[in-house]
Amino acid sequence: MPRPISKVAPAWWDYTTLEGDLLEDAAKLDERKLKGLSREGFQVHFYDSLEELYTAEALEYVDAWLQSTPDNPTGICGPIGPTEQLPLVARIVNAIGLDLKKHDAHFWGMDEWIDENDEPVGLDFPLGFAKADMELCFNRIDKKLRMPKENLHFPIGDLGAYSKSYDDVRCLVMQGGQGEVKHWAFNDPPKRSGKYKDAPPPPSEYRKLGTRVTDLHPMTVIQNARTSGGGYVPSVPTRACTVGPVETWKAEKVSIWHPGYHDNPFGMRLSALMISKGIADTSVPMSLLAEHPNVHFHYYRGGLGKVETKML
Repeated sequence: MPRPISKVAPAWWDYTTLEGDLLEDAAKLDERKLKGLSREGFQVHFYDSLEELYTAEALEYVDAWLQSTPDNPTGICGPIGPTEQLPLVARIVNAIGLDLKKHDAHFWGMDEWIDENDEPVGLDFPLGFAKADMELCFNRIDKKLRMPKENLHFPIGDLGAYSKSYDDVRCLVMQGGQGEVKHWAFNDPPKRSGKYKDAPPPPSEYRKLGTRVTDLHPMTVIQNARTSGGGYVPSVPTRACTVGPVETWKAEKVSIWHPGYHDNPFGMRLSALMISKGIADTSVPMSLLAEHPNVHFHYYRGGLGKVETKML
C-alpha cells in the first residue's frame, strides 16, 4: 500500500505520511506512559518548572567545558531554539570563574540561514543564529574568561573544516530542540521526488548526510516565522546550513529539550515513541536518533499538554 500524501506539503515527506496506527498510539501517550518509554540508550526526563529545565540545559554547557583540557579538548554543540539557556550559561561561567581559554573549551553552532545570494547570513541578520549565540551568551562572558574565536565553530564558510572539527575535538553533547516538522537542527524531511517519490530515503541513506546547505520544509519556514518573526514569513529564508547526522553520530550524547512551545503536544510524543520503539523513518528525521547510542529527551511538565479536541 502506497504511503499517504502529506496533508501539509504534498511535494515533501513528513510525519503525516506515517501509518495511522502509529500516529494514534502517539496521541494516546500520557506523562506516565511517556516516562515509561525510557530504555537503554534513550532516557526521558521531566522538570517541574521552566527555570529548572533551562538551568539543567545550561549546566550541560558548563559540564562539557569543565571536562576540557588542552591535551583533550571537549565542547558542546548548541541550538538556537531553545535560547533561554544561553544567558544562564554566561552567568554561570562568570559566577564560577570558568576560564574557557585555559580549558581550551569549544562550542559548535548547529545551523545558520542562507540568504538570497546563496551565502550564509552575516552577524547583522536579525534572525541570525550565530548573532543570537554571541549576543545572548558569548559576548556576556567576561573577556578574561572567553574562549578563543577559533574555538567557536559555526556552519558558515568552509563547511568541510566545520565538519572536520568534530574529529579534532570531542563533542560531548549535541543539544537540540524539536521543530514541528520533527527535525533537529535543520535536518528536515526530504522532498518527495525522483527515486523517493513513493517512499522516503532509508535511514542508512539519510545518515550519510553531513554538514550541508539544504532546502527547508515549508512547515519549518512557517514555524520560524511564528516563533521568531511575529508570523512574518517573508523575513524567513527557505534554505540553511545545518549540521548533519554524520556529525551528530560523533557526539557522545544527544540532548533534546522540549519546553512545550516549539513543537506541539502530539509531536513531542511521536518522536519519543518512535525512538523508544526503534522506528526510524526519514519522514520524521528525529526518529533516526533511535539508532544513536545515547539520547536524552527533556520535558517541561507544564508544556507537555494533551492531544485532545478543544474548541476555544
